[in-house]
Amino acid sequence: MEVPPPAVDTRFADLCQELGVDKGVASEAAALLEEGKGALLTPSSFGSKSPQDVERLCFAFVLYCAARLKGMKQESSRVRLWKILEGCKLKYDDFLKESQHFRSKIDQILRSRYGSDWEDQLELKQLQSLVDLLADASRFYRTAFAELFSSASISQEPGSTTNNPEYFCFGWLLFLALRSKSPELFKDLVSCIHGLVAILAILLIHVPARFRSFTIEGSSHLIKQTVRGVDLLASLCHNYHTSEERLKEMMGKSHKAIEEFFSKKAVLASDCKTETLDKIDTDGLIYFKDLLDKECFQSNLGKLEKLSPTTSWEGELDLKMFLFNNDNIVSAKNASGGSTNTSYPKRVFETLASPTKIIKNMLTVPSSPASPINGGSVKIMQMTPVTSAMTTAKWLCEVISSLPEKPSSKLEQFLSSCDTDLTSDITKRVSIVSEAIFPTKSSGDWGGSIGLNCTNAFDIAWAEARKLEASKLYYRVLEAICTAESLNTNVKNLTPLLSNERFHRCLIACSAELVLATHKTVIMMFPAVLESTGLTAFDLSKIIENFVRHEESLPRELKRHLNSLEEQLLESMVWEKGSSLYNSLAVARPSLAMEINRLGLLAEPMPSLDDIVAHQNIHPVHLPATPSKKRAAGPDDNGDVQSPKRLCNESRNTLVNQNLQTPPAKQNQMLKGKWHPLQSTFASPTVNNPVGGNEKCAEVGVHIFFSKILKLAAIRIRNLCERLRHVEQTERVYNIFKQILDQQTSLFFNRHIDQIILCSLYGVAKVSQLTLTFKEIVSNYKREQQCKPEVFRSVFVGSTNRNGALGSRHVDIIVFYNEVFVPAVKPFLVALIPSAARPDDNKSPNSQIPGSPKPSPFSNLPDMSPKKVSSSHNVYVSPLRQTKKDALLSPSSRSFYACIGESTHAYQSPSTDLAAINNRLNYTSRRINARINFDVVSDSVVAGTLGQPNGGPASLDPAAAFSPFYQRRANQDQS
Repeated sequence: MEVPPPAVDTRFADLCQELGVDKGVASEAAALLEEGKGALLTPSSFGSKSPQDVERLCFAFVLYCAARLKGMKQESSRVRLWKILEGCKLKYDDFLKESQHFRSKIDQILRSRYGSDWEDQLELKQLQSLVDLLADASRFYRTAFAELFSSASISQEPGSTTNNPEYFCFGWLLFLALRSKSPELFKDLVSCIHGLVAILAILLIHVPARFRSFTIEGSSHLIKQTVRGVDLLASLCHNYHTSEERLKEMMGKSHKAIEEFFSKKAVLASDCKTETLDKIDTDGLIYFKDLLDKECFQSNLGKLEKLSPTTSWEGELDLKMFLFNNDNIVSAKNASGGSTNTSYPKRVFETLASPTKIIKNMLTVPSSPASPINGGSVKIMQMTPVTSAMTTAKWLCEVISSLPEKPSSKLEQFLSSCDTDLTSDITKRVSIVSEAIFPTKSSGDWGGSIGLNCTNAFDIAWAEARKLEASKLYYRVLEAICTAESLNTNVKNLTPLLSNERFHRCLIACSAELVLATHKTVIMMFPAVLESTGLTAFDLSKIIENFVRHEESLPRELKRHLNSLEEQLLESMVWEKGSSLYNSLAVARPSLAMEINRLGLLAEPMPSLDDIVAHQNIHPVHLPATPSKKRAAGPDDNGDVQSPKRLCNESRNTLVNQNLQTPPAKQNQMLKGKWHPLQSTFASPTVNNPVGGNEKCAEVGVHIFFSKILKLAAIRIRNLCERLRHVEQTERVYNIFKQILDQQTSLFFNRHIDQIILCSLYGVAKVSQLTLTFKEIVSNYKREQQCKPEVFRSVFVGSTNRNGALGSRHVDIIVFYNEVFVPAVKPFLVALIPSAARPDDNKSPNSQIPGSPKPSPFSNLPDMSPKKVSSSHNVYVSPLRQTKKDALLSPSSRSFYACIGESTHAYQSPSTDLAAINNRLNYTSRRINARINFDVVSDSVVAGTLGQPNGGPASLDPAAAFSPFYQRRANQDQS
């Protein structure tokens, strides 16, 4: 690794001086840069940024870390992110995106300097969401203002000769000032839009009528009428899909803010005679004299410009910049995006079937809007984060908010029909878990992130409203599920399902996540609901399809959100350490139990409700005290029917050790396409399937999960093959992926499924002798909607340290492909080669070059004599023992690897590759001058050279034997 030139330190010092950074912070930042610059300034294998861009991004990241983590005591004087990015000439979007890569590069350094919670202190995820929210809000305000007011000069800077830009700026600054009266304003997009619509209403009431882009008579902007004139608020609500009740509430907060900031007295609009209120129904409207009059306007505008952000992490941004320099904040390709992926098509939630029966359908399903075939749906492309949020908020207000706060009479019948009446348990659980997600009281030390403890982030009224919405949605879906389960089983006693703690928490978590997604919050970001409820990604993945199936009124945008959420779970989160998937795999696939135990992947027991109450300091009102956790399991329930307060008691090591004695499950065993009750999906993995047969519930859950993985992989493989113009390879790549999932499942552990897809595609390309490089594959993958740079930049590779303890390292995808993927998948790739085209590795021993020693007459003894391989040159080759042949790279396998011919180091230029090869060939410091006389070399000497010096066998490590030439040569040089 090349050491950065000394000039880097000088340029960084100049930047700190230019920004006026405090000496202590500058010194800390310089020390951090010195310790981490080797990793930070090294260009990425697949990066497209110039060294100068990488340096500026590195400077900004290091300086922000030092200022945020070390300079918090000087909160008022420390340098802010917006100023750092301005000095480095960077966009918010580029910095926040690249900071994800920087964090992984120097994670250990930051942990050692600032503690394990350094990432929570930086709050970069919250900043990213806030940038997206403000960018969406400013675009909405800009568009709406242009619709209502003349826009000839809207893009000019304030202070120009026309008044319109100054009114435009005044409205945005007034919106920023409104935060002090409405704390949730910048925490979710729906509240944000309601605040902006309230500001537009105030501007329509106060800005002179000549600046409007319409007249009251026959206006298409104000279509709601009363007998007294135009209903202003109702018309704006109709145009921008806002709630009239919430808009009036926001108007009241705006009026209080104006009274406080400008010392203006509010008067009833009906008592005022002004042209701005002509032909408008003034009932309920408020007017402020001298707010926008010529004499007071400039001073009022100056007061707004002096307001500072209310929270420290809002202070990192220049909020005024979002109004005029939106393009310099968010990249154009992300301008209409948001935290929720809205470009995916609506998933068709089919009845689960065998993957072998659906592969052809999955390979031909309609392409996503991002697909290169159809270019996407115009209607979907027109859906913006704002219109999506307002549409779903309308559904939540009109459909869910009108529901009762407690279980309906029909749901109570199901609860009372159980072995014991579960109504009180249900209501108590909802109160505890929803309070953990939306805390309204001071919380204990449950988690370090602001997302898990948002009491100070959201005002109590907002949190109470969201809790109520989530509870109502939970009761509604629970009733629908109970009805369906009762019809399918022909019984009304649903005790096994309704007593299952994990099932209820998943349903509550899914309801809460939809409420958060509806409002598009920037604080409680996924997976906060999992951490608050003690669930894992695998748990939540079991309920999403059932949730959509049983809530028919769910808006299309929320279905897309759940689809996107399910993809996030399936692609990586379910495979992370601590996922309950591994507890099921240890039972369903006993052969994997040892590897799961070795890597320590099993999930911890789910915390009980008592634990949640203790950690969150929750005291549910009007509810009985939590009973004891002690409970005698019935003789037939195997402990799977749990009390709502019962702690999951499966020991992680015990679960694995038990299954090490279990006979291996049949491979490729496909379950029949039959209906599986939810109780078997959420039951303990070791319980027998209640539907019948000898299979465990773990086998049912794993089969359903694998079928979803295969569906998702089929779509992604097809899209990527289309981009690469190799559609004919789609099914071959899918079959390799399917074989890996079934027979080499451990390759997925701690990894992303796209990493397996990319490697499978490259392996098939090599076998098929396509002129396709990894660089081309990754370049096209970057255009996929789900692409994340860490997928190909940072792949988990297990390792063992000197003490024998398990460790881990992350490498780029080429290294992973060569070191891990090919040795494991080689048999599957070889099987793709037609038998007639496979090179014969075992050549006939009868053909012999003249001059070689004659074959030994003792055919039963190994002939270890060197053989001459050239008639014109004195070159001899010693034959290998059979045990060594099995470990060496065969000619057919050599083509599987990414090595010389494409690049020697992560696809650098060919000239650089050749220079590196020449340098190695011309390396003379270790040249051997002595000549070997083959005429006096005995078989025993040759045999000794093939093994260890003591005559022991040579290393049979497949990874070492199959490593590319350049890697083996590098290892030799190091030795």
